[in-house]
Amino acid sequence: MKTIIDELEWRGLIKQLSDKGKLLESQKNKKAIYCGFDPTAQSLHVGHLIQIMLLKRFSDFGFKPIALLGGATGMVGDPSGKNQERILLDEKSIMNFTSSINNQLNKFLKNIIILNNLEWYANFKFLNFLRDYGKSFNIAYLLSKDIISKRIDSGISYTEFSYNLLQAYDFFHLYKNYECDVQIGGSDQWGNITSGLELIKKQEGINNTSSGVTIQLLLKKDGLKFGKTGTNTIWLDPNLTSSYEFYQFFLNQEDSEVEQLLKFLTFYTEEEIEDILSEHNKNVKARHAQLKLAEAVLLFVYDEKELLKVKKITEALFTDQFDSLTEEELKLLGQSIEKYQLSDEQNILDLLCNSKIAQSKREAREFINNNSIRVNSKIITDEKMSINKLTFFHNHYLILKKGKKKHFLIIK
Repeated sequence: MKTIIDELEWRGLIKQLSDKGKLLESQKNKKAIYCGFDPTAQSLHVGHLIQIMLLKRFSDFGFKPIALLGGATGMVGDPSGKNQERILLDEKSIMNFTSSINNQLNKFLKNIIILNNLEWYANFKFLNFLRDYGKSFNIAYLLSKDIISKRIDSGISYTEFSYNLLQAYDFFHLYKNYECDVQIGGSDQWGNITSGLELIKKQEGINNTSSGVTIQLLLKKDGLKFGKTGTNTIWLDPNLTSSYEFYQFFLNQEDSEVEQLLKFLTFYTEEEIEDILSEHNKNVKARHAQLKLAEAVLLFVYDEKELLKVKKITEALFTDQFDSLTEEELKLLGQSIEKYQLSDEQNILDLLCNSKIAQSKREAREFINNNSIRVNSKIITDEKMSINKLTFFHNHYLILKKGKKKHFLIIK
């Protein structure tokens, strides 16, 4: 019989595994498994997809999935993967973020238990915690962990230093109260997970049934994690990243990365991925593998209706045929390309300059003379042409194209 370990291994997901035998026994006994999500932003992002899908993979093999929201630990800050102290969030922000992420997880996963560790920490007495659980950790043991030792030189506060103990107690609490044998997380969480295993061993003895698994991190081309910093984060909230933008992100992945992404972020079987890659290699310019990746991930995060919508927009931009786009689809496109609001009567030359599509009238004339400007798929040759004399889609929208790929939405 195929095991969860077999599934994770062929996908190349496993980074560290504490005890293979215990994990297989937990699968046999249909125990719970958990993954933590600290509410440090109002939405999860594409880097979290690998953990969300991992919970579903374990669920498919009989485990009971638990998503643990860090309403308490989010107030402290996880030092993992950070070179400096996190900026602490206020309590109101953490509560709002927790609620938002709770709703997202409910949407992505069925039959999932969602808990908030603030439930058991809210009334926890600090002295009791130190007496009952702090005594289980030797300072030398904690300092040996990468998540702490890497911060010694740059500085780590007692607040972030204590995060490791809190996450360890989370695992112990779930083990005792929810029959949760397994904690999963990214490879940067190994230090936190092993502390949980250590606490359970000291509290429950060496015959406990706990185990931990970490998986490969989802990395960008530069080797950095898909995180929340910077301006190019791909969020799972459609108000922050449109479905079209989301689809394009996966459609534009490199050939060298697409096989791993198919394994990490889809539920295609091994045979299906082999077939996809075989078809892809017949004509790599057709980007068959990227199309199958983008479709699968968008279906998981959104639905069939949204997939059809973004594919229609993608086809319209590729063919320069926009007549069939609905007003809703044009608005969706407007979330992902630059927009310009017409305020009065303008000719094409003024529009190009006022919208900053061209930096000067001289440059605007060069674009027009080189047949580089199209409006609603028609090449513009008259620099004095009035914009308002053109036919607006749904009475409000024009699609302006500069060169071969750059599109703008003009709105009146």
